[in-house]
Amino acid sequence: MQIREMGIHEVGKLKEIDRSEHISKVYRMGSLGIQAEEANHECGSWSPLMLQELQDRFVDELQHGGIAYGAYAGEDLAGFAVLAHRWLGKREDGLQVDLMYVSRSYRRQGVGKRLMHELKLEAKRRGAKFLYISSTETESAVNFYRHCGGGLTEEVDERLYAKEPEDIHMVIDLQNTEPV
Repeated sequence: MQIREMGIHEVGKLKEIDRSEHISKVYRMGSLGIQAEEANHECGSWSPLMLQELQDRFVDELQHGGIAYGAYAGEDLAGFAVLAHRWLGKREDGLQVDLMYVSRSYRRQGVGKRLMHELKLEAKRRGAKFLYISSTETESAVNFYRHCGGGLTEEVDERLYAKEPEDIHMVIDLQNTEPV
């Protein structure tokens, strides 16, 4: 598995990602933090509209100074992650993990961990003190980010919350953690 920076010209490779998964639990924010709820359903792969939105977001971030990393198994894209360009937080010292997907057949093989490592290194190079994550509410996504050092944020980014209110908003402190 090779991890390398992706360019805008590789946007068409995103269709290779199989985002499908069985979702047994989801998390919801409550007054006492997050609570698990049974879900038991299948999440399919990309619809044409979803894929177009994903590709547009990828291109927009890269055009504005964000960076993407891809995990390649030969010529196949096994996963990718995007570090957003926009600074977040009261001190504008955080960056967002904007997109992160690993194809179903490559999960639980360390691909996501390696992509997260690259995002952490790049965020630190840019001077970020934390990574902000607006995680899908699925058990697998939340647990992945927890494993990478994420915890619930005390300072929700209002723009991202308005865009994705069902997401679990998390941060990874880059000052007190080593890259995964």
